[in-house]
Amino acid sequence: MIRDLHQLLIDVVGLARAAGREILGVYASAFTVQEKADSSPLTEADMRAQDVLVRGLRTLAPEVPILSEESDDVPFETRRRWDWLWVVDPLDGTKEFIQRNGEFTVNVALVHRHRPVLGVVHAPAAETDYYACEGYGAFKSNGGRARAIAVETPARRPVRVVGSRSHRGSSLDGFLSRVGPHELVAVGSSLKFCLVAEGEADVYPRLGPTCEWDTAAGHCVLEQAGGHVVDLEGRPLAYNARPDVLNPHFLAFADDATDWRALLE
Repeated sequence: MIRDLHQLLIDVVGLARAAGREILGVYASAFTVQEKADSSPLTEADMRAQDVLVRGLRTLAPEVPILSEESDDVPFETRRRWDWLWVVDPLDGTKEFIQRNGEFTVNVALVHRHRPVLGVVHAPAAETDYYACEGYGAFKSNGGRARAIAVETPARRPVRVVGSRSHRGSSLDGFLSRVGPHELVAVGSSLKFCLVAEGEADVYPRLGPTCEWDTAAGHCVLEQAGGHVVDLEGRPLAYNARPDVLNPHFLAFADDATDWRALLE
C-alpha cells in the first residue's frame, strides 16, 4: 500500500510542523482548559492540531485509517483488520503545554502489522524535529539543519535515566534504587524516547499508564536509531494488537547488553 516511506516521511515532517504552528498560536494566547471524560485536560491547541493532521494525512494517504487520541473510538473488530494505520497524538504533553514549560510534542506514526515503521516527533516550542522510517535511519533537525542520530552504547556510568516530569511513581524509585549510580533527567512527552535515541540518555523505564499514540512515533525514532522498546516480558511493544489502546509497562533503552529487566525485580 505504501511504496515510498522516505518521501512520505518528508511530507509528514512538514505536516507536523504545520500542526505545531497551530499549537504555538494557542500557546501564545490566554487559552482555556477543558476536561475530557477520562479527566485528562483538553485545549483548543489539541483540536486545532488534530484538524491539521487529520486533513493532511487523508490527503497524503487517503487509504490509511487514523487512530488518534482526539478521534472517536473505533471498535477493535474494525481496527483489527487494519494492516496499515496512522497513530497520532496531536498534542502529547498537554500538562506541559498548560504549565508552559515547552516540553510538548506532535506525534505521528505509521504502523504496519503492529510495528511503527515511520515516526515523527515535532517539538514546536524548541523548533526541533525527530524523525525516522524503516530503511532510512533516524534524524534530528533544529534550525533547519538535519543530522543523523544514533543511540550511545554501552551504557555510561552513572547511568542516565530519563523519566516523566508529570507521572513519576514509586515503581520508578524502586528501579532507580537498583540501577546504582545514576543521573535522572525529567522531561515531558515523547521527548523521553528522543533523548535515548540521540545518545543523551541510556534508558527510559515506563512503569505507569500510556496509550499507543503516546509512544508509537518515539518508538520508531528510537528503534531506527539503534535502540529497543520492549514490554516487561522482553517482547517488542506492539500496536493495534489488543482491544485496549493502553500499552503494557515497558522499557526503552539503548544498550541491549545490559539486563534492564532484572533491575525491575
